[in-house]
Amino acid sequence: MESIINNNPELKRHIEQVAEVAGYLWQKGWAERNGGNIVVNITDQINYLYGCHGVTALQARLPQARLPQCDSPTIPIGTTLPHLKGCYFFCKGTNRRMRDLARWPMDNGSIIRITDDCAHYEIIADKPVKPTSELPSHLMVHNDLIAKGSPYKASLHTHPIELVAMTHHRPFLEKDVLTRLLWSMIPETRAFCPKGLGIVPYLLPSSVELAQATLDRLNEGYDVVMWEKHGVFAVDTDIMAAFDQVDVLNKAAQIYISARSMGFIPEGMSDTQMQELAEVFGL
Repeated sequence: MESIINNNPELKRHIEQVAEVAGYLWQKGWAERNGGNIVVNITDQINYLYGCHGVTALQARLPQARLPQCDSPTIPIGTTLPHLKGCYFFCKGTNRRMRDLARWPMDNGSIIRITDDCAHYEIIADKPVKPTSELPSHLMVHNDLIAKGSPYKASLHTHPIELVAMTHHRPFLEKDVLTRLLWSMIPETRAFCPKGLGIVPYLLPSSVELAQATLDRLNEGYDVVMWEKHGVFAVDTDIMAAFDQVDVLNKAAQIYISARSMGFIPEGMSDTQMQELAEVFGL
């Protein structure tokens, strides 16, 4: 069966971007074994070619432009998400490795459609690769993003080493302590991660409680949420932008840890310097 991305340049570009980010996560050591997840809302790219009913005006010159069938049963999400009716997502597969997603994205991830009851999904392409076990958590976030009219289309969960290490020090888990520290390490952190870093105390991975706590932090205005002793969850307009936020924050953590390893506590930028930065960049 021909891949769904072959006749859709925009969809192909988004899938290739997912593969690129997956490679970066592996190269940085943030994606051990099958660690981490990526879920991207690709509804616009699907509808561009196929339309919300499977066919568009492009059918006249692309008679093959019909949604493929993957012979997949409908699978319960575990909750009802009313804003996701008919939406399409690309999801990393469960027990699939980021390094393999980077090389063969359509063999290690799948495109799913949320059914009209908003409580189930079906796999439509390319292969019946079951999505990540954390799919309900990601979809809860995407449902909320759509409800708020957010332009954000991508969610990323990964395990950045230095950021995770810093959550083993309890004083860093107080509200905005880590945000202030990381902002002060290098100007780019304040400029490119202006909303800071939300904190979620340790909760069982893949649990409903962790999903809800993450959603609570996002609704407080953060784009990146730190899970104590586990990893980060980030949202943005596309998967590269979500990765960039985590990358910048982790660079600041590396600077802090490097200074401590040299035997001193880094001074960091002052409040006055950071305020000046905020004014210049309109943060």
